[in-house]
Amino acid sequence: MGIDLPSSEKAVELACSHPQIFAAIGVHPHDVENIDNKSYSFLRKLYASAPQRIKAYGEIGLDYFKNYSPHSVQRKEFAAQLELARELQLPVIIHNRDADNDCYDILKSFPLRQGAIMHCFGSDYSFAKKVLELGLYISFSGVVTFKNAADLHTVAANIPLDRMLVETDGPFLAPVPFRGKRNEPAHTRHTAARIAELRGISIEEVASATTRNAKKIFTLP
Repeated sequence: MGIDLPSSEKAVELACSHPQIFAAIGVHPHDVENIDNKSYSFLRKLYASAPQRIKAYGEIGLDYFKNYSPHSVQRKEFAAQLELARELQLPVIIHNRDADNDCYDILKSFPLRQGAIMHCFGSDYSFAKKVLELGLYISFSGVVTFKNAADLHTVAANIPLDRMLVETDGPFLAPVPFRGKRNEPAHTRHTAARIAELRGISIEEVASATTRNAKKIFTLP
């Protein structure tokens, strides 16, 4: 998944070299201060170079926690990247940290026919219901396994299974019992197991639903 132009290009290179890998391209909110028309031209050309290997646009959005880019610039470029994702007919992977209200307002004004995912969801159930009403998916990282993540436990226990995904956010946010260590795809089973426990269902049910959801939104074989 891209966070800037070089990483987006690298993601596409990997996807073109390995049939089991697909790419997402985009510019993270930390890096949008220097984005310009040339950047968008680059992303368009990058997509055109390998449309079958690029399955999503992201990671894009708003981050009001670290404030590496001014809020006004983040909002402007989030909207611009949503427009480009719509042009390219790609689902969107959304980064949202401490920016629920602005994120929701922008998303509400950009209906995304290809769908969108709230990546590494970290908000409460009230916000979850609002984005679900917009048709978005909610994706859980290893944070849902943390003992003090009470709000996230409520979300995981109550949202519809057909709107749920699991992820690594690797190499960060490894689930218990690997918390604090390097995260990797194999660890998602622990994330799925905790969600199953919270919902009172089997891990197989969670795995089946989240796999089906991922294949649907990313148009995977």
